[in-house]
Amino acid sequence: MGQRFGSKLAKQYLRVNGRYVLAWTLEALLAVASIQRIVVALASGDEVWRQLGFADHPRIVTCIGGATRAQSVLNGLRWLVEQGAQPRQSVLVHDAARPCVTPAEIERLIAEVGDHPDGGLLAMPVRDTLKRADSEGRVAATVNRVGLWQALTPQLFPLGRLLGALEQAAAQGFEVTDEAQALERIGARPRLVEGALHNIKLTHRSDQALIERILVRAHSGTPA
Repeated sequence: MGQRFGSKLAKQYLRVNGRYVLAWTLEALLAVASIQRIVVALASGDEVWRQLGFADHPRIVTCIGGATRAQSVLNGLRWLVEQGAQPRQSVLVHDAARPCVTPAEIERLIAEVGDHPDGGLLAMPVRDTLKRADSEGRVAATVNRVGLWQALTPQLFPLGRLLGALEQAAAQGFEVTDEAQALERIGARPRLVEGALHNIKLTHRSDQALIERILVRAHSGTPA
């Protein structure tokens, strides 16, 4: 639903450069030939999806999402299992609100992680000085950024292992913020594959103009 964005319209359905954010995202995923099927988790009662023009695409299906990211991913994984997907098959999880990801980045993630049971994710080393705030919005401490990475998506894991990790977290009442965290909780050490600065997530209003510029440059042949 994109509630944190502060809009009545879910952020994946905002228009950027004349197209829905989700349409840009799906085009990038569809350009990767090794992706056999894309499962889009929708809110119950979604009335916009069919306007995108992807509802009848042979590689795209939908499922009803949940109240959280983890629940939506679980619903998608369970749908795949019901359709006969095997535990060792790899699955990618991607934020619909990251429309600037490129097919080349996705293919590099797939190539570098391969079929390793611990999986991996696109991520960026933290470049700026980090500050921890107190309850009054003042600096409480400076955080050493050595070894810190910012998690991006897609994230890639074996279907069975990711499903089990997410189900275990849910059963224990632990809300994971991304799929890698679910794997970490069961002892896995996912591989960090360096991503790109342009693979940003539409989170705040100010992100929209930046995403527009990135997409214009990417699709005009000008380096971002």
